[in-house]
Amino acid sequence: MPLILNIESATDVCSVCISDGLQVLALEEATEPYRHSEKLTVLIQNCLSRTGLDLKKMDAIALSNGPGSYTSLRVGSSVAKGICYALGLPLIAVDTLKSLAFAAAAAYPNADFYCAMIDARRMEVYTSLFDARLSLLNLATALIVDANSFSEVLEKGEVVFCGNGAPKCKEIIRHSNAVFIPQICTASNLIAFSFEKFSKRDFTDFALYEPFYFKAPNITVPGKIL
Repeated sequence: MPLILNIESATDVCSVCISDGLQVLALEEATEPYRHSEKLTVLIQNCLSRTGLDLKKMDAIALSNGPGSYTSLRVGSSVAKGICYALGLPLIAVDTLKSLAFAAAAAYPNADFYCAMIDARRMEVYTSLFDARLSLLNLATALIVDANSFSEVLEKGEVVFCGNGAPKCKEIIRHSNAVFIPQICTASNLIAFSFEKFSKRDFTDFALYEPFYFKAPNITVPGKIL
């Protein structure tokens, strides 16, 4: 079975795990938000130490592709691409929203729909909707959530809202068919997809790879210095 280093850096939580096929060998997560540049390589080293492995033993590097935080995704991408370049390992990109929906389906297998949400500040989320078989119903979109959001699909059946953007929508989307999971992004969510993509040799050219930022960073221009 392939040994894969899985990196999740799409949101405020930084997470790393080493998988052997579909089995988690080690999982490390940063408890403090937005410490990716400081913690990511430490988490990788901790996973390697716990398993007694080194990076040369890995068969591939898997990375959460976004959408999500621009800076966080960039840190994860830089580390993953650096490892791939140094060791000649293939890079696997995993859709962050689909990995969240997959984890939600494992927890709530009888729901009719799964709506993955990544927090995008204020009442905006990056979101995709999936059916009961986890088939994508709409491409990822940036949505400002209001009381009428998802009203049409909520009339059709139970919708599980998951991801770190879901909790803030709980007080706005009020419907008997709405279920909210206070779910975080974690590297263990990537394993099923990284294993599948490795088996199919569905690799990404790491030299050309850029994460799915969705939006450019919010850069402010300083005022005049008097």
